[in-house]
Amino acid sequence: MYGLTAAHRTLPLGTIILVTNLDNSKSVKVKITDRGPFTTTRILDLSYGAARELGFVARGTVRVSIEILKTAREPALYTVQAATFAEEENARQLKYRLSKKFEVVTIVPFETNVARFYRVRVGSYSSEELAEQVAKKLTFEGLEPIVLRKD
Repeated sequence: MYGLTAAHRTLPLGTIILVTNLDNSKSVKVKITDRGPFTTTRILDLSYGAARELGFVARGTVRVSIEILKTAREPALYTVQAATFAEEENARQLKYRLSKKFEVVTIVPFETNVARFYRVRVGSYSSEELAEQVAKKLTFEGLEPIVLRKD
């Protein structure tokens, strides 16, 4: 929480980036240690410590620029997160529906300090571009998919 870390959907874990707050020009180096954000409205989730360094803890979000300083070079696989549910039955229903059109559909349960959730994910792809093509198809299913790097 107090470290200088971030979550990003596709940058390799271990990548070091320079994040600059576009409102005040403050910058901080952070390490990608997690996946997320799981929303299409943000590209990066910063730790509390990084947000404090950039001067926007009270605001919650701010426009930033990102510069990759050091990338962890390793083969990548990507998946598409179609949806997240609090009810396992809803996840099963979506999995069943999507399995008719996509070869690999999985449910990935995860726990938070609040509840258990179920992520429905489609496929495993060798490039981000292939995953983006599948994500585009999923939007026609009425979903808001997110492409994630599998680490």
